[in-house]
Amino acid sequence: MNTIVEPMAREAEKPQVGVAEEVSPGIRRVLAPNPGAMTHWGTNSYLLGSREIAIVDPGPDDPAHRAALLKATGGATVRAILVTHAHRDHSAGAGALAEAVSAPVLAFGTPLDGRSAAMERFTATGGIGGGEGVDRGFWPDRPLFDGEVVDFGDGRVAALHTPGHFGGHLCFALGDVLFSGDHVMGWSSTLISPPDGDVRDFLASCARLAARSDRLYLPGHGAPVPEPGERLAWLVAHRHAREREVRAALENGPAGAEAITAAIYDDLPKELFPAAKRNVLAHLLDLHDRGVIRADPAPIVGALWSLADPCEKP
Repeated sequence: MNTIVEPMAREAEKPQVGVAEEVSPGIRRVLAPNPGAMTHWGTNSYLLGSREIAIVDPGPDDPAHRAALLKATGGATVRAILVTHAHRDHSAGAGALAEAVSAPVLAFGTPLDGRSAAMERFTATGGIGGGEGVDRGFWPDRPLFDGEVVDFGDGRVAALHTPGHFGGHLCFALGDVLFSGDHVMGWSSTLISPPDGDVRDFLASCARLAARSDRLYLPGHGAPVPEPGERLAWLVAHRHAREREVRAALENGPAGAEAITAAIYDDLPKELFPAAKRNVLAHLLDLHDRGVIRADPAPIVGALWSLADPCEKP
């Protein structure tokens, strides 16, 4: 199966849009009305605590979703609005919600913060595209550093910098529960679209999370992930398998990203092909940066890619 969406995930029970549901003690989820090919049922916003609370991922800038979140607070004091990353389906609603509840917006930084050195180099040369869904105007009231603990009154959450899907992606740990944003989801593999995404960063972040002992992941889209270790292992294996497929596609000679994508994702729905092509480009750029493949005329979207001579040095 070469799709990036797993059929088993579609069988899970969909939560009701706009209704606060407890998903773990002291944690409620409110589903936003933004379903789609890349958002599954929609964005999950989470409310932590009851008397003094924090909200993780306010979701899209949607008045109905904002009203649902305000209703779910029940008049409690909101101490912080935590944003996993600056994609519009997670961050665009932050400003209006923050104004409504008089709480600061906390995140890693601006949409450009946290990009890997490799992606900065590729961006400098131009031609790799990207930027899909980025909330370009996002600016938190205060940036969070890796490992910083936020006390919201009813609890404390630790911010973990987990780049890969997005350079400034954060996961938030509340006890043994991890809010995994778009880094780990149960219904789909993770989109890695350069320059915001980076394969090597993604794998390093997976290794970091695997070293922890979290009981439950609550992702930005889809159902809770009750076996985090198994899911992380699957995601890492999936990425290694994709790399092998990309290299195999080049064994018969030079090829463009579109042809490589078509060869690998032979059963992919048409609407998901652009995202799959971005994933393939992420692997191509990583392989190029490691000296495994060449790009003609340069590592850009329209390049022809070929295997490097084993004697060549990167």
